[in-house]
Amino acid sequence: MKDETLRQHKPNRLINEKSPYLLQHVYNPVDWYPWSDEAFAKAKAEDKPVFVSIGYSSCHWCHVMEKECFDDQEVAKLMNEAFVSIKVDREERPDLDSAYMRVCQAMGRSCGWPLNVILTPDKKPFFAASYIPKNSRFGSAGMMDLIPQIAELWKTRRTELETLGRDITHRLTVLEERAAEEELGKDVLDDAYEKLVLNFDEENGGFGSAPKFPTPHILLFLLRYWHRTKEKTALAMAEKTLRAMRLGDIFDQIGYGFHRYSTDAEWLVPHFEKMLYDQALLALAYTEAYQATGAGKFKVTAQEVLEYTLRDLASPEGGFYSAEDADSEGEEGKFYLWTEEEIREVLPAEDASLAVKLFGIKSGGNFVEPGGTRSGKNILHWAKSLDEAAKEAQLNVDKFIFRLSRICNALFEARKKRIHPAKDDKILADWNGLMIAALARASQAFGEQKYLQSAVRAADFALENMRNSQHVLLHRYVKGESAVEGFLDDYAFLAWGLIEVYEANFDERHLNASVELTEAMIARFWDERKGGFYFTAKGVGDVALPLIKEAYDGASPSGNSVALLNLLRLAMLTGNSRFEDIANRLAKTFAREVKRTPEAHTFMLVGLDFALGPAYNVILVGEPREKDMLEMLDALRKQYMPNLVVSLRKPEATGLGYEMVEGKATAYVCRGQTCMPATNSVAKMLKFLGVKSA
Repeated sequence: MKDETLRQHKPNRLINEKSPYLLQHVYNPVDWYPWSDEAFAKAKAEDKPVFVSIGYSSCHWCHVMEKECFDDQEVAKLMNEAFVSIKVDREERPDLDSAYMRVCQAMGRSCGWPLNVILTPDKKPFFAASYIPKNSRFGSAGMMDLIPQIAELWKTRRTELETLGRDITHRLTVLEERAAEEELGKDVLDDAYEKLVLNFDEENGGFGSAPKFPTPHILLFLLRYWHRTKEKTALAMAEKTLRAMRLGDIFDQIGYGFHRYSTDAEWLVPHFEKMLYDQALLALAYTEAYQATGAGKFKVTAQEVLEYTLRDLASPEGGFYSAEDADSEGEEGKFYLWTEEEIREVLPAEDASLAVKLFGIKSGGNFVEPGGTRSGKNILHWAKSLDEAAKEAQLNVDKFIFRLSRICNALFEARKKRIHPAKDDKILADWNGLMIAALARASQAFGEQKYLQSAVRAADFALENMRNSQHVLLHRYVKGESAVEGFLDDYAFLAWGLIEVYEANFDERHLNASVELTEAMIARFWDERKGGFYFTAKGVGDVALPLIKEAYDGASPSGNSVALLNLLRLAMLTGNSRFEDIANRLAKTFAREVKRTPEAHTFMLVGLDFALGPAYNVILVGEPREKDMLEMLDALRKQYMPNLVVSLRKPEATGLGYEMVEGKATAYVCRGQTCMPATNSVAKMLKFLGVKSA
């Protein structure tokens, strides 16, 4: 916070909050409240509408509106006179964000963040908009004109506003009513694939045009579709997209990790914030691509993403922070941009010339500012392929990679001296669940114990610090305080991470914890009458809107999509058929909307692919650290078998007829309800799994 701002304004009611985003607004002249009964009580007492502004700490346009409007005395004066104003961190309260984003969409508005909604004192919404400038421009009302208009309408036409609020609430209720349950079959997988083919950018990779998002769950679906059908185009689309993102500016070529999205179709002009969930899901996608293809470049990228995460987002307590900001020193992307002169100052002449060619550095800058102007700054991306660059440098690939590593290390060390973007130090249960899953999966695929150790540490941190005395999962942890009762995503994503940890270390406590979370998720969120999981626990929400069920897979998979796959895997791991029954009904509940837009439900289709099978259950019996058992595990983990669950039982605790054969590590392979003969042959185990020997 700027010193001049601190001198101008006294802290408002956000001073006692823990959210980094709310704390960014502590010294605004707006009389902000956190979301609370106190705020709505004041609105009723003073007969004022409620202005709710929702954003997050690494959101560029949230910063712009804060500087332009909320830190402006004129705007603040109007807001304080007309409204009771509430600031919400969408990452801390995703329930409020989801509810009011639906309101915005129901109104037919262009919706994004910051999300600004105006409510009656009894929480009925009648206005919604994204970024609003201070002054009106190009036919769109600015805050200086909008606030007096709303205030006048509240005085003279309140009944109409209240009726509008009730109508919107009713419309959302109708939208939440789902059609009768239907079956989902293989045809919906084919339909999703065909729609993705039509939307694929053959030149640049990815789907659609600008802005372009990573959407790694689409790539996870394509890998499975290729595995199921042997359709080469599905694999080619995934590979091209993964390669293009790694070589483009959406990837931090110096410090690693992915930025949020690309503002252009070529992956060259990123929106610079870095989110934990993106790192987790992309690490998973690159890991699976490595298992599917054996291409080392995908393994390297997954390792780079995890290196960034462990270096810059890991908390001392064991969990992972939420994000790094897009801005530093008041400018978006400043931390990541270079002039050619800066490159040449850091590197020896020969290395500098190579870096200029390799990373597409231009004396006038290659980075286009919003509005199309160039500032003389460059963002680093691969302008040439590795082979082309090595050939041009007259070096073999190994020597070129060594030299490239030297260049990147020097630039990284120089960049470390800059003022870093702000870090959002919230630890969120759902996003940590995703990163735990990514680390545990990578530990299996790459044989890297440090990933498993980090996954276990984060899992244990969440289980020990993010549950209350009644064992209710809590959504966020900041500076020693856990708060906000968990949402569906928290339960589903953390349970997913725990399943992955179990399959990496076979520690029963992690499997038991996943089962416990899943049982709690069913009890708290499952709709017994109509099926599906609510986003907010039954009887807990404090929004005067209908409870939401989400199946759409957006920036991250929906809680219902992840729950579907979890339930199917746990049914096989535990033998509890109730989990499979719930999974079956869950798929039927959302079948109509999945069939309508299957390409928007690709992680739900990952679960469907598992359900349709073939899915395999391998029970290993033996000592986990003995050579023969390690050979079996290594053979399983080298394969790309997405619809496989693996459990391990020690000889002294098998029961149910699972015994070692000839005193050696033994595999029991089951496909659906059919189990093959026990074997201690790695080759025979793989044959039972449908893997062709080399």
